[in-house]
Amino acid sequence: MTGVPAGTVAARLAELGITLPRVAAPVAAYVPAVRSGRYVHTSGQLPFVDGALLATGKVGDGEGLVAPADAAGLARVCALNALAAVHDVVGNLDDVVRVVKVVGFVASDPSFTGQPGVVNGASTVLGEIFGEAGVHARSAVGVAVLPLDAPVEVELVVELAD
Repeated sequence: MTGVPAGTVAARLAELGITLPRVAAPVAAYVPAVRSGRYVHTSGQLPFVDGALLATGKVGDGEGLVAPADAAGLARVCALNALAAVHDVVGNLDDVVRVVKVVGFVASDPSFTGQPGVVNGASTVLGEIFGEAGVHARSAVGVAVLPLDAPVEVELVVELAD
């Protein structure tokens, strides 16, 4: 597998109207991403924009819950925060040859079972940005609560060119 042509990811981000955010500051004792050989593993990323959490609460269908479609948008934000963390470690997203794995956690109302649809928000944006190299293995997990009462958290593993 080869890397994408130089400048391709930046051009694709511009075409999609996406500006990578600044790397979100950790909320505990960890770093946003770590490179190990040809792989970068991100920490779980919350839906922060400019240091503020976009929403809180459980995801589900009903009053007082974060709607699944809104949660999918938050998962997209999480994925972009994860890409920012990758960029911070490697300096150039053109070095990414494959998005290997996405893990999405959804703070779910007990009756909610649509976690895969929520995490599609992350998967879709990665496909839009990286094309075939953005197709990945994935887990979408419902949990009782996430840090800071965030509705969604996403982590990535990406493979880099030699």
